[in-house]
Amino acid sequence: MDKEQIAAALRQELDRYRRDNPLSVQMARRAQKVLPGGTTRTTTYFPPFPPFLVLGEGCHVVDVDGNRRVDYLNNYTSLICGHAHPDILKAAQAAQEGGTAFAAPTEYEVVLAEMLCERIESLDLVRFTNSGTEATMAALRVARVYTGRSKVGRFEGSYHGTHDYANAPGPGVPDEVSGLMVDLPFNDEDGCRKVLERVGHELAAIIIEPVLGAAGYIPARPDFLRFLREAATATGSVLIFDEVQTLRLHRGGAQAIYGVSPDLSAFAKIIGGGFPVGAFGGAGEIMETMNPVSGDISWGGTFNGNPVTAAAGVACLEMLTDAAINHLNQLGERAMEGISRVFAEMEFPGQVTGMGSLFNLHPTSEPVQDVHAVNRIDPDLKRVIHFGLLNRGFFLSSRISACISTPMTNAEVDGLISATADIIENLPG
Repeated sequence: MDKEQIAAALRQELDRYRRDNPLSVQMARRAQKVLPGGTTRTTTYFPPFPPFLVLGEGCHVVDVDGNRRVDYLNNYTSLICGHAHPDILKAAQAAQEGGTAFAAPTEYEVVLAEMLCERIESLDLVRFTNSGTEATMAALRVARVYTGRSKVGRFEGSYHGTHDYANAPGPGVPDEVSGLMVDLPFNDEDGCRKVLERVGHELAAIIIEPVLGAAGYIPARPDFLRFLREAATATGSVLIFDEVQTLRLHRGGAQAIYGVSPDLSAFAKIIGGGFPVGAFGGAGEIMETMNPVSGDISWGGTFNGNPVTAAAGVACLEMLTDAAINHLNQLGERAMEGISRVFAEMEFPGQVTGMGSLFNLHPTSEPVQDVHAVNRIDPDLKRVIHFGLLNRGFFLSSRISACISTPMTNAEVDGLISATADIIENLPG
């Protein structure tokens, strides 16, 4: 497709989107009067406006205009059991009737911590936060204290939240902070080795998502993660796995799939059952830096280990048996295989990356193995597919990423495959 054809296709989908969402248009204008750009969360915004939602039930969401869509975004993977699951709501309600927050521990957080330590082999001790951002920020603090070093290696295209260290360099981030971050090439062992030979002895931590999330659900190669484990040990750095999204792939997280054990891990999303949550943990020796009696780090948080969140998280994890997780992964693989088949049969330059219940559509023929390939994709062609799916009843992120929730069946997956085919079939030219 040439630029003019892509532009025509985008105009067609945007015209339909505006026509089908007049009340969301009004809400967007109202929101712009009190929120910068009309949003409180940049990651959920896309121009000209996102749909304003009023209801979530199972694997569907409904917006103010009454449009009903299959939710493949699931609040960026956190709603693994779908919307308003009765067992999760029941657990949360029972907890909140006893009090919504205390300046003291409760059994709820102990039970959730016990579940995480039982499921994830690398966890000896765990601490809770209120988000994945806080979890990675705390893990980096712990690594700095444990090693006595300041610098951190992170990977091109990675996303570890919104704190300064995760976003350096960037607007508002001091140059001094940016100078502590070292960028590493993803899935490139030779490139990493060259950087680590130069600065490895200065790194407090190497932090990585086993499957790059914001870059487009690009899995790390198994040999690459094994190399990082060896490199971190050799340089005396703490290896941190950001499993905020990938914990859903296996009871023990992506680290269990890869067979690579990190020193620390960060979690969020599914461990709160749909409520705000974060956690980090790992080797006891390292985590003891947070011991309030003998450790060096004082770390608070008014809602850390909140009983309502913890109760919901326990209920969610109880439902995520091996069988349930395998079913989610099978549905994800069905979607990836089906959409890839559509691209091939319709001779469309596209591919799908992902692992298990996480996947991303990429309208490009260039192999996607790192963020650089993703950045070269025509952004308007991405928008054509994104708005095309919205118009056909499927809610994915603006980068066309998706995840599976337990209420989904083959019908929802096959519907997404058919909708993708319909978009391609109706492209101009």
